Amino acid sequence: MNKIMIVDDEKISLMMTEHILSASYETVCASSGEEALSLFDREKPDMVLSDLRMPGMSGYELQEKLQNEYRDKIPFMFMTADTDEETESKGFENGAMDFIRKPFRADVLLKRVGNILSMVEKIQGLKKAAVMDPMTGLLNKTSAEEEIAELCKSSSGVLMLIDLDSFKLVNDLYGHDMGDKILIRFAEILKAVVRPIDVLGRLGGDEFIAFCQNVTEDIVIEKKSRFINKYIVDAAKEFMGQDMAIPLGASIGCVFVPEEGKNFETLQKKADKALYSVKQNGKHGYQFYTSLSEKNSSNENQTTDLSAAIQIFRERNKGRGAFLLGYDQFRTAYQFLSRLNTNYQKEICMLLFTIKESEHAAIPIEDAADDFIGVLSSSLRQSDIVTQSGRNQCIAILPETSPANLNVVTDRIMQKWNETDSSAMYSVTFESGLLD
Repeated sequence: MNKIMIVDDEKISLMMTEHILSASYETVCASSGEEALSLFDREKPDMVLSDLRMPGMSGYELQEKLQNEYRDKIPFMFMTADTDEETESKGFENGAMDFIRKPFRADVLLKRVGNILSMVEKIQGLKKAAVMDPMTGLLNKTSAEEEIAELCKSSSGVLMLIDLDSFKLVNDLYGHDMGDKILIRFAEILKAVVRPIDVLGRLGGDEFIAFCQNVTEDIVIEKKSRFINKYIVDAAKEFMGQDMAIPLGASIGCVFVPEEGKNFETLQKKADKALYSVKQNGKHGYQFYTSLSEKNSSNENQTTDLSAAIQIFRERNKGRGAFLLGYDQFRTAYQFLSRLNTNYQKEICMLLFTIKESEHAAIPIEDAADDFIGVLSSSLRQSDIVTQSGRNQCIAILPETSPANLNVVTDRIMQKWNETDSSAMYSVTFESGLLD
């Protein structure tokens, strides 16, 4: 139901107007312009019906203040007992959508208010159609690129170009109707891995673009990539049958902002180069332009000295707590430590944590896993290594930790976990062992 704010300093007139409109609309009343200003942000009305002549603040002044504060055209209708045509003309010049003279008939007021709301609805529909991709409901190419270009000028984060791999085979083998279903589901999967503050759009065909604000760690994108690649295959098998053999997946080219610049066109080209690298190396994954450019630099230009090499290899944005790695990176770290341990025979412990699923949990297990890996990381040392394995498991490697001290470590982890809201819905078990 639409909400209308009625503003009138005459109590009887305010009550009568509210009585007429309340049968068809939700109403909120203010007896002055000042009161209307204080109520507007909380109530968020769909239109304002205001008396023109009021002490303290006129209807004109109220409209001007609201327009300046909210930077949007607020549907306004003035009412007045004045018969001066100049008054009416000034109201329209100020941006009013209609004007009604007191005293007015109930049916006339309802009709005019209804006309305004219908017109606003049509305008909003046209605006939405102009910025949205009709199939997926995401921002279209122009709108997405414009919004992301603005964000790149002033925000930090990751720009991603996302391609749906092998999509042409869906159209060729199953038809375009099936292709549309896959595209729509793919868009839904992408929506699931971005937040309200992020921007997501469709560039056309099977190409998409996203900007994730304030993301500074590779592992965040690694998790998004794994989620997208898992669930698009699940969706394809749901639609096309379990024997579906098309190698669907997502290739993602990424670039850090502002580390790689603030100009959108330049950043997009860098992300596209990273995307090409993914396509040329097996697809179904992600690549950052930073690591790509460093790889090219090491192959083509060499490093000038050891300090230059160290700059290339240096960890980005080193934070507190354990070293969070993607699953493949974690496996490489394990293999290196295993080799190291062959020579030096250090005590290196491992922990495997399993989050137990609950039928009645109010949040998805993926959210609980995110909470737990945050607890795990913050509870361990910078020299410890952590990764997530599957939907509900986390693994940690603890160099220079003896089995005798593991109880202290696990007690600290479980105590922190029990302080989270997720712990009331999901239990966690663990087992330990030595790295071989």
